[in-house]
Amino acid sequence: MAQNIYTNVSKNITKTWMLMALFFCLIIALGYFLSLYYGSANILYFFVIFSILMNLTSYWFSDKIVLALSGAKEIKKSEYFDLYTVLENLSIVAGLPMPRIYVIEDLAPNAFATGRDKNHAVVAVTTGLISLLDRSELEGVLGHELSHIGNRDMLLSTVVVVLVGFVSIISDIFTRSLIFHGGDRDHKGGNVLMLIGIIFAILSPFFALLIQLAISRKREFLADASGALLTRYPEGLARALKKISQYSRPMIRQSSAIAHLYIADPKGGGFGKRITGLFATHPPVEQRIKALMG
Repeated sequence: MAQNIYTNVSKNITKTWMLMALFFCLIIALGYFLSLYYGSANILYFFVIFSILMNLTSYWFSDKIVLALSGAKEIKKSEYFDLYTVLENLSIVAGLPMPRIYVIEDLAPNAFATGRDKNHAVVAVTTGLISLLDRSELEGVLGHELSHIGNRDMLLSTVVVVLVGFVSIISDIFTRSLIFHGGDRDHKGGNVLMLIGIIFAILSPFFALLIQLAISRKREFLADASGALLTRYPEGLARALKKISQYSRPMIRQSSAIAHLYIADPKGGGFGKRITGLFATHPPVEQRIKALMG
């Protein structure tokens, strides 16, 4: 069991950073084409510098943005004693600082972790999750979220969201430019370059979205494996995932920008059953349980 989990952790880390490298290649390729089309190398420099600045800014304020979108409220130990003590004990075992705890008033069972680093981390859970799970299952979910913190997934998730948005915005601007100035042959490359530009501009956001979803699914498998190592009881998380997947109602407050942060798809239906295949934000629950149980 442990050997399988360690193997999955190693493979997922490698695959995730390979996908991240592919993401930056897509950004650079799009910037390079636009600089070639408009005959200005400054465009490529702008792409690289602006994407870095956006990532730094969003990373610094990511917790505030996510908490505002989710409607989560910070709680005290006296309000949710069992929840607090479970997370406190797991944090000690994981060797991590105690994260701040937030609760979302929602019957849909769900949870997420956010924050710019382990010293400024936040774990948020819904009231539905607290009432639905027993202690060992709650430990499994919180171990999963602490693993996101320990694996530094918050940084990666924030960077991915920003890059997807950046690619989509630039592609949209370039597409509109081609529509309004499509007949202008002063640009280098002429009609052939214009055709390549149209195809690339249309497909870039699509490829960026696929990479985002692939990275999100890899991080969920990795957090499952790391969480099982932390609690030493993979059955707890497996049972929790099964219960959560059986709840079909969506969360009251939703945002596609942070959907991948949750342990379950906030749209309901159990980890993306309504949106399957390449466009699912989460891997199928059956695959996650199978990986946990070995």
